[in-house]
Amino acid sequence: MILYYHPLSSYCWKVLIAFHENGVSFTAKMLEDGAAAAEWQALWPIGKFPVLHDPARNATVGEAGIIIEYLAQHEPGTFHPFPADPDAALDVRLMDRLFDNYVMTPMQALVADRLRPEGQRDPYGVAQARDMLGKAYAMLERRMAGRTWAAGDSFTLADCAAAPALFYADRIVPLGDGHPILSAYLKRLEARPSFARVLKDKQPWWHMFPFADG
Repeated sequence: MILYYHPLSSYCWKVLIAFHENGVSFTAKMLEDGAAAAEWQALWPIGKFPVLHDPARNATVGEAGIIIEYLAQHEPGTFHPFPADPDAALDVRLMDRLFDNYVMTPMQALVADRLRPEGQRDPYGVAQARDMLGKAYAMLERRMAGRTWAAGDSFTLADCAAAPALFYADRIVPLGDGHPILSAYLKRLEARPSFARVLKDKQPWWHMFPFADG
C-alpha cells in the first residue's frame, strides 16, 4: 500500500496513527517530493490528501476515515477501529464526527486565516471558529468524563481523529485549566506510541505551522 501524505496535515496524521496502530507495512510518499506529488495528482485529481493507493487490488481510496476502514477491511492487523457491538460502534462514529467537524474544522479555519495576507483576513470568521471550538471543548469535556479513550476503554477510529484535532487546536485556543479531562486525554494521546511517532516525524517541518510557537 502507498500512502500519499503531507507531514503537517491533520487528516494525514489521522491515517498515519491508524497505520502505526495496525502494524501493516506501507510506503509513505511525502507530497513535498515532486515525483510523489505528480503520482498523487494523477490518482486523485481533486487535489486533497491523504490518498491511499493499493496496487494489489488496483484501488485508490480518498478521505481519511474511509482509508482507515479500508485498512481494517483488507489488512486487518492489531488495530480495530470499530468495536463489534453496533451501539458502541455508533458512539465511535459519533465521536469521530465530533472531533472532525467541531474541533478539526474550526481549527483549520483559524490556521487558514493566519496564512492569509494581512489585509485579507476574516475577523468575523475567526470569531465564529473560536466560538465553535469553545462549544466543542465544553461538550467533549462532558462526554469524555470517566473515559480513557474517546469512546471508552479501547483505542478506536475516534482517537485517530481526536489526536491531531486536539493537538493542533490546543496550540491555537489552549484547553487550559478549564478543561482538565480533555487536557489529560490529550496527554495520553501524545504518549501513545503511534501518535508519538507522528509527532516526532513532523519536527523537520514544524516551523511551517503558523502557530508553531503557540
